[in-house]
Amino acid sequence: MTRKVTWCAGSAIGFKSDVQPPFVKLYLYFYPRVSPDLSSYEIVGSLGEGTFGKVVECVDHARGKSQVALKIIKNVGKYREAARLEINVLKKIKEKDKDNKFLCVLMSDWFNFHGHMCIAFELLGKNTFEFLKENNFQPYPLPQIRHMAYQLCHALRFLHDNQLTHTDLKPENILFVNSDFDTLYNENKSCEQKSIRNTSIRVADFGSATFDHEHHTTIVATRHYRPPEVILELGWAQPCDVWSTGCILFEYYRGFTLFQTHENREHLVMMEKILGPLPSHMVHRTRKQKYFHNGNLVWDENTSDGRYVQENCKPLRTYMLHDSLEHAQLFDLMRRMLEFDPSQRITFSEALLHPFFAGLSAEERMLCGHGASRDLSR
Repeated sequence: MTRKVTWCAGSAIGFKSDVQPPFVKLYLYFYPRVSPDLSSYEIVGSLGEGTFGKVVECVDHARGKSQVALKIIKNVGKYREAARLEINVLKKIKEKDKDNKFLCVLMSDWFNFHGHMCIAFELLGKNTFEFLKENNFQPYPLPQIRHMAYQLCHALRFLHDNQLTHTDLKPENILFVNSDFDTLYNENKSCEQKSIRNTSIRVADFGSATFDHEHHTTIVATRHYRPPEVILELGWAQPCDVWSTGCILFEYYRGFTLFQTHENREHLVMMEKILGPLPSHMVHRTRKQKYFHNGNLVWDENTSDGRYVQENCKPLRTYMLHDSLEHAQLFDLMRRMLEFDPSQRITFSEALLHPFFAGLSAEERMLCGHGASRDLSR
């Protein structure tokens, strides 16, 4: 049961135990706000929670009763600092993309209540993983993947052109603007499936985003979407996002993750099984020599893990569902995104010119908008 909680100036409000996660009992009292024009929020539902805190749906009575998603951060130092960094990135994105042409989630406000950083965003639909899960992991149709992929490349080109790397791209961080759907009957699978009506998306969660001039931590990206240069600790840059995007497109196409693992050595073996041998210059440069012997990965195929990889990891093109030109074009794009050597990996500017996107309608392209990139890092 979701309780309705009103947050107003001058009154104490709180979450009841049946809607508040155990990490903190959050009672927000009237406190001088960062934004003097912010009068009140009305919390009408819960949208989810994570290690950082909780996201709730609100009505913003100070802005024409618009609906917003309010991200409430734990009152913990590391999460509070991460929120400040995310706010800084979101402010600069908003400054440089005033017309929202580049499909990054909009921050409408932020403030601090007794150590709890709060960030208000435009209210969007479900994320693309959540929709996939609720659809029993039935893949997205190829025309939908094409439109979603084009928007993703469009948004990420904007970030990269402005010296910013997202570093944590995954289906959970790509949201539908509206996740309304139709229920259709799939004759091939003899079952019903959901079909999203509008494939317009927004890129979200800039909590790990890093400008080119900033310190780059050794490990970035969620495991399944992590590129080889990060695993091998060779340093990373913008091509990190391109690799993650290739993994995402595969997941949209097949309904399951390309690299289903939680361990570095196994991850590298899976990469080689699917994409071929790692470049020798990357193997020779890595500090992680414990994974190799004489330039080859050390791996026992007679273990349960070894047999799992042997049975479940095949060359990339064997995962194609249809032997048609547009499917082949998608796999060519993915293969270019999944190039081991980051210096040889396709860029998002190049990806937008790939033949796979030739099938997009003029309307679908126009929805992405057009605009010049500017330096966000200043």
